[in-house]
Amino acid sequence: MTAPVFLIPPDRIVTARVGAVVRLDGAEGRHAVSVKRMNPGEEVVLTDGEGAGLRGAVAAVEGKDVLDVTVAELLSEPEPDVRIVVVQALPKGDRGELAVELMTEVGVDEIVPWQASRCITQWKGERGEKALGKWRATAREAGKQSRRLRFPVVHGAMSTRQVATLLASATLPGVLHEEGAARLASADLPSSGSVVLVVGPEGGVSPDEMDTFTTAGAGAYLLGPSVLRTSTAGIAAASLLLGRSGRWN
Repeated sequence: MTAPVFLIPPDRIVTARVGAVVRLDGAEGRHAVSVKRMNPGEEVVLTDGEGAGLRGAVAAVEGKDVLDVTVAELLSEPEPDVRIVVVQALPKGDRGELAVELMTEVGVDEIVPWQASRCITQWKGERGEKALGKWRATAREAGKQSRRLRFPVVHGAMSTRQVATLLASATLPGVLHEEGAARLASADLPSSGSVVLVVGPEGGVSPDEMDTFTTAGAGAYLLGPSVLRTSTAGIAAASLLLGRSGRWN
């Protein structure tokens, strides 16, 4: 079984050296000691969630929330040549967190919540801040669970106009649409830059939104013969793109 992953402040990664002892404390230390019940000699991976990390063995456990690790190897996960960005319309209930969890596990680089006109869920004020916090916490925990060193960036919620600006800057901009003229499996993937893919809400992307996205340069892509839920379409599309891009090879 692969070693469990815990988050650590970036400055501790920067100063870490093979043979040195690095301390894990706070909430992550408590999770390692009190929940995971890590013991001396067991292997762990510590990461800043931004691509840098280290592998080592537990040297000592202090109290209920402090764990010292002897560094055996410094790790690095470089930036991908092509970033996969999924713009996710806000689903109902906890399906947004499910979408974030699955997209993080599969390897998506950026997740953008989108307040589409047909979204039943509305992110406003304190409720919106709380929901965004849940998405980011879900990405963090899923990043650790899937043993990633570079966790996805979860942006603040964007309007349709802001999403259009994001699409206009993408190397390959697209919208998943059941009436798409082209299949995503046949799209020409760039060798660098970003792929930005919009996943609409349960009620679909409205004609006005589609016009806005088309004007920004986005194509309409068909994913497959079946219509997926908004919470699963992003993971299916990302899996297809990651496989085709060579990142899974």
